[in-house]
Amino acid sequence: MSTKLLGGRHIATRGLALAAVWVTALVAPAGVLADEQDIPNAAAVSVLKATRFCFSASVQVTGILIPRNETAVRPERPGLKVAEILAEPGQSVTAGQALARLTRPEGGTTQISSPVAGLVSRSSAGIGAVASGKGEALFSIVTGNEFDLVGQVPSGDLAKLAVGQAAKVMAVGADEMDGKVRLIAPTVEPNSQLGQVFISVDPSKHLLVNAFGRAIIKTGESCGIAVPLTAILYGSAGAVVQVVRRQRVETRHVEVGLLSGGQVEIREGLSEGDVVVARAGALLREGDPVRPIALEESAAR
Repeated sequence: MSTKLLGGRHIATRGLALAAVWVTALVAPAGVLADEQDIPNAAAVSVLKATRFCFSASVQVTGILIPRNETAVRPERPGLKVAEILAEPGQSVTAGQALARLTRPEGGTTQISSPVAGLVSRSSAGIGAVASGKGEALFSIVTGNEFDLVGQVPSGDLAKLAVGQAAKVMAVGADEMDGKVRLIAPTVEPNSQLGQVFISVDPSKHLLVNAFGRAIIKTGESCGIAVPLTAILYGSAGAVVQVVRRQRVETRHVEVGLLSGGQVEIREGLSEGDVVVARAGALLREGDPVRPIALEESAAR
């Protein structure tokens, strides 16, 4: 062991070196290895931890409210003219109640009556107009209070729907109502790739026939690991997330699930607490050294 004379004292240089190592070990944070220290010239990246999140997937449908049971009323013979109108749209009628009085070509009058009890939804009757047994009905009577919201849905969303799924329905002139998917068209229109869906609505009051409506159908629910959509990169090999471990980038292939509120469900490939790059990018590669900055700290700066 060599010594040096310093101010009249002999100091063991090897002992100093060992002491320096010992002091370094004492002041280094517990559990931090040499390769976990800040790496010179490492790029600063915003990171966050993968957390648990509950997802709810839904499909939105817009359409028109159509009564499920509507009876068309026409005269039994042609050539009759409307002489008097006895019922107007919006009026409730009973079965057998007279709706209009008509004149015959040969003279005399007859009347046309409602075959069912219900609400007059439409009328094409006009004084002096010729009533036909074909074409547009003279009166339309809605029976019961059952309506369907009939809408068009893209083929991709149509595949997510199933009969019986619950829906929330909003319509002009009505409060939010509960509904259910009643029918799903087995085909789609070839050009638009839209298919028809019927959502049953049981309102507490009469709705406006042919009014616009909107429904939100819940198609799935799941709770699991989540990261922001910005943390995912999509490529030919699928979806990947960039994880930071020991100050270096690791590329993880992940299986994604539901999307809700800007968060993406990760079904495989990540664990709760994994530190991920908040905004994944192609400039970061496997093994690149980085200086992670918590997203909250980054925003504060």
